[in-house]
Amino acid sequence: MRIVVDTNVIASAIYFEGKPYELLKLIMEERISAIASKDIVEEYEEILARLQQKFPKLSKSVPFHEIVGKLIIINVSSDIYVCRDPDDDKFISCAVDGKCVYIVSGDNDLLTLKNYEVIEIITVAQFF
Repeated sequence: MRIVVDTNVIASAIYFEGKPYELLKLIMEERISAIASKDIVEEYEEILARLQQKFPKLSKSVPFHEIVGKLIIINVSSDIYVCRDPDDDKFISCAVDGKCVYIVSGDNDLLTLKNYEVIEIITVAQFF
């Protein structure tokens, strides 16, 4: 199964565990394939750095470089503009080009879409 994971889910998985961490474990064990683009990985890195700076006492459950090593990084050629937050369109474009089944997110700007073509946009709880 191929999925795109939104930044908020990755951050929650690394710092706060719970269901997002369970999803991350599936990715780390290569039981599901997480697809990302260069832009998505850069966003992950930027947000995680900001969180680490803001909350220096938070500890990571999995080092970021190990997560990146498990992602399937693709070149995205689709230019899809359907999200009310244009920064989130990259997740949809990546899911389309990566032939994904789901976008897993906690972001209401994505979740309100519910789907794009055959790709379902769901929460971590819905994924499980």
